[in-house]
Amino acid sequence: MKKSNSKKWVKKLKKNLYKWHRTLGIITIIPVIFWCISGLMHPVMAHWFKPTIAHEKLEVAPIDNTSIKLTLYEVLQKNNIETFQNFRLVSFNDASFYQVKTTKTNEVLYFNSENGAELKNGDRFYAEWLSRYFLDDQKSAVSNIELQTDFDTQYKYVNRYLPVWKLSFDREDDMDVYVETSSSKLATYNPTSRKIQLWVFDMFHNWNFLEDITNKTVHISLMLILLGIISISALSGVVIYGFFWKMFKKTPVTDQESKFKKHHRKIGIAVSLVTLTFAFSGGYHVTKKFKPYTLDKMVYAPDFKTADFSKSNFEIKPDSSWSNLSLVQFQNKPYWQVQLLPNEDGEIKNKYIDYKTGIENKTLEVDYAAFLANKFTKMMANTTNETPADCCDVINTESCIKNASLSDTKYLYQFDNREYGFVNKRLPVIKLSYDTPDKTAIYIEPSTSRLAAFVTNADRTEGYSFAILHKYLFMDWAGKNIRDLVMAISALGVLVVSLLGLYLFVKK
Repeated sequence: MKKSNSKKWVKKLKKNLYKWHRTLGIITIIPVIFWCISGLMHPVMAHWFKPTIAHEKLEVAPIDNTSIKLTLYEVLQKNNIETFQNFRLVSFNDASFYQVKTTKTNEVLYFNSENGAELKNGDRFYAEWLSRYFLDDQKSAVSNIELQTDFDTQYKYVNRYLPVWKLSFDREDDMDVYVETSSSKLATYNPTSRKIQLWVFDMFHNWNFLEDITNKTVHISLMLILLGIISISALSGVVIYGFFWKMFKKTPVTDQESKFKKHHRKIGIAVSLVTLTFAFSGGYHVTKKFKPYTLDKMVYAPDFKTADFSKSNFEIKPDSSWSNLSLVQFQNKPYWQVQLLPNEDGEIKNKYIDYKTGIENKTLEVDYAAFLANKFTKMMANTTNETPADCCDVINTESCIKNASLSDTKYLYQFDNREYGFVNKRLPVIKLSYDTPDKTAIYIEPSTSRLAAFVTNADRTEGYSFAILHKYLFMDWAGKNIRDLVMAISALGVLVVSLLGLYLFVKK
């Protein structure tokens, strides 16, 4: 009697599992196909058909002393500028300029370092010069140029830099180049092939169109629900094929439909783990989008008074090891921030000089970075509240550095794939590690006084999950070609299983 009841229970379980497996599979078939095709396209387009550009960085050169005839104070006074936020030296079109960021939002002015004359629309001219340098293209016409202050579908937040100039060139590849003039850096470049890739990935992988027609909460929630259903569908398939193996083994393959079923089952069990890891890591990664992106706002830019520099400049004379010059303010006192030429290891370092006495402060950079870390932590708290807040009231107490001590500092001149990867863009940076329960690490880019990254244990866990389970970075040891090939085959396997399942459902 017990044996009979057991058989009935197993039979009923089989029937329900099959039913739910088919139902869950058909609910998610379209999303899975979209995700697989766009995911398959990503390594193919981003690696094997990756567009190239002539120069990805501006060559660093020593300051040309012969072109600097006027001091910063003389230039600012001549042009009636009473306050400013910072300055740099830039050279283009056979001339050198003081690049001055004023107290007005996003306004950058250019003054000839020999005579102090202002170059009208200087930032536009410099943006075009940089773009042509990166492209190594002096002939193609610029069809459009605009200052971009927000991220969009073609210029993603992963590019980090804002504001940037977007220049569109009249060429066969319809190239768009994005440059940050305040650092002379290439932010990104998009020929037609990359624009298509971005559109496909945006539409079919990230589903950002949902946010356009609804809101971020609906967008993320729907993706999480579907990824959860995919995971359950994959698990049910594993249970069916794993526990009922003997039954499938005895089923005769007599027709085309039986062959498709057999292939669906075999490939399905082979890629079941891949499906689960893709779905889990993708869902985990999507949850991060609930948090607002604030890195572009994390910059310290105090106002300097021109009058304070009337008796400074101590006849500053850059030597052959200097590549640029700017200012920082620490404890209400300005310092010259000198950017040095790269050393033998390619490391670009800074040194700090008292703006009045000319004496170098050799410990300032770490102290300044720690000061910025505290300031940015408070700023992060206040971006989530309408009224000023204590950072520990908003940021997870376990990661709040207010009452924590600095346990370690480290200079990074290259990206670290384990925690501070290429996606963070900014280098060199100082890593400040704090003895909080959450092992808080704050990355500061001292040359721009910006927050480059804020990392806690939760961020590390999610980052490792996405890097290992979604992007297969654990296979970097085999080289990018092999890694991307394995990832493409995995996505292709999930796609084939889905298409076979769809075929069987339609035939039914």
